[in-house]
Amino acid sequence: MIELTLPWPPSVNQMYRVFGNRAIISERGREYRRNALKEIMMQRVGKMSQHERLSVLIHAMPPDKRRRDIDNLAKAVLDVLVHAGIMLDDSQIDRLGIERGDVVKDGLLMLRIEPFV
Repeated sequence: MIELTLPWPPSVNQMYRVFGNRAIISERGREYRRNALKEIMMQRVGKMSQHERLSVLIHAMPPDKRRRDIDNLAKAVLDVLVHAGIMLDDSQIDRLGIERGDVVKDGLLMLRIEPFV
């Protein structure tokens, strides 16, 4: 099992840009990825088996009380986990849960990644 804390990501609309039929990561998205990877390295997070089926729970503590679709958090977070090498691909995930927590300054995500049994 892996537990880690990540910064609050930008919205999906701010994270990616579409050019033609391709979606690419925006400058704001690249900045978030750099910051998230730095957090992962500081927390000395391990890696899951490349062929293991996974369960991921995201406990999302937003930066303020604005209305948000919490399902939009998953894309940015899962992409960072793959980019960090924690999992090979987000297609390994068989269970994904997202729950909203209390408001905290600057927002925060707490993740639990474990084998799906």
